[in-house]
Amino acid sequence: MALDADIKAQLNQYLQLLENDIVIKVSAGTDEVSKEMLALIDELASMTPKIKVEKAELKRTPSFSVNRVGEDTGIVFAGVPLGHEFTSLVLALLQVSGRPPKVDQKIIDQIKSIKEEYHFETYVSLTCHNCPDVVQALNIMSVLNPNITHTMIDGAVYKEEVESKNILAVPTVYLNGEPFASGRMQIEEILDKLGQGAAVEELSNKEPFDVLVIGGGPAGASAAIYAARKGIRTGIVAERFGGQILDTLTIENFISVKETEGPKLAKALEEHVKEYPVDIMNLQRAKHLEKKDGMIEVELENGAVLKSKTVIVATGARWRNINVPGEQEFKNKGVAYCPHCDGPLFAGKDVAVIGGGNSGVEAAIDLAGIVNHVTLLEFNDHLKADEILQERLNKLPNVTVITNAATKEITGTDKVNGLTYVDRATGEEKHIELAGVFVQIGLVPNTEWLRGTLELNQIGEIIVDKKGATSIPGVFAAGDCTDSPYNQIIISMGSGAIAALSAFDYLIRN
Repeated sequence: MALDADIKAQLNQYLQLLENDIVIKVSAGTDEVSKEMLALIDELASMTPKIKVEKAELKRTPSFSVNRVGEDTGIVFAGVPLGHEFTSLVLALLQVSGRPPKVDQKIIDQIKSIKEEYHFETYVSLTCHNCPDVVQALNIMSVLNPNITHTMIDGAVYKEEVESKNILAVPTVYLNGEPFASGRMQIEEILDKLGQGAAVEELSNKEPFDVLVIGGGPAGASAAIYAARKGIRTGIVAERFGGQILDTLTIENFISVKETEGPKLAKALEEHVKEYPVDIMNLQRAKHLEKKDGMIEVELENGAVLKSKTVIVATGARWRNINVPGEQEFKNKGVAYCPHCDGPLFAGKDVAVIGGGNSGVEAAIDLAGIVNHVTLLEFNDHLKADEILQERLNKLPNVTVITNAATKEITGTDKVNGLTYVDRATGEEKHIELAGVFVQIGLVPNTEWLRGTLELNQIGEIIVDKKGATSIPGVFAAGDCTDSPYNQIIISMGSGAIAALSAFDYLIRN
């Protein structure tokens, strides 16, 4: 397997940055994946004298580990880490060689203080854009702490293992042989789950802010940057930095950038915010907001209370659930929301997509190239997607479109085995046998915690004026959680800027 010239040139540059010698220990067989893996490792070793290769007996074949000389570092790749995991491999090589990982010192100290033995295993697909975050976070933890090990497992290579564990969503993480977590996680989230998160007192003892932004998506990041540039004390509370764009693969309408990926844009947003003295409080969820003695108090889920002179709510939106029996029970067991991430786990199987808008039709087109057959179900009597997408969909031989279909139930025992829907034209109930169901029916605003506090419209969006002001003086809102007529990244960023400038204006006048 020869790497293409561009990747080779990139790799050559990265390998110049290796600080010390590293040893790659290889466990290979005679199968095709082993041959591909050996070719990749030989190519790496041929580029620098700092990489030595040894044969070894590892837990899985094919796999290889990346180690310091004379020491097992605990980082293993079971499969060939190309696709989205290629960066994970490059970073593992650099970090094991001695290049410090780009994480805050506070997080490094938290990782180094862990005394327990933690052996993590992450099941991934190479097309999953969420998986590298988890793989890279756990690899960093393994580099920094000898009590921690991590193995990345390509689900397409270890199909029997994936099926025996009923893994139907990636990334799925096991800790010491037991299920630990599923879905995208940053290093702080993993530490939080291990009981190493930020203390309530530490948050509650913070000085009041001039502007407190709630939400870390495009609107929140934009608001924080615009506020910080005014030289006022700015904080940002985010459940996960990046928000909804973390679940978006291709972005082609972000003006001046022809094409990018959601996670890449999220990282760029966070790095831009960190250029300013913004107090970032990640992995925190707001629970209640009220105005008290001229200050706005925001209570977090963990009980901490933050105070600020003004607040900008930018909590965004999330995938809408269909709310039928079986959806919650089989989440990550056949019910999925990300075709790019979880599609490869359904290779050769039959799946359904619920939703005939752009996201539903795009999902069906993507999945048709991976799975055996796709059934697209739309509640109305016609698809709502753009004409160009419908034309592409109609050319696919393994897609069936059913309109006027009301999903009644997702069925299964330990995992999804089918879907029952009602034909709205005839009232007849029908059942399709399936291995997976992808839900793509739009977004719902993250504003439940504000009911009875701010004025919301009938679908839960925050009502704002042209300055982003809400029904409470000093509280502004921006992005997909508001009654803006369109949900687009560029619109969210613009509204975040408007809210920040309005908050600054409010502070000057009051």
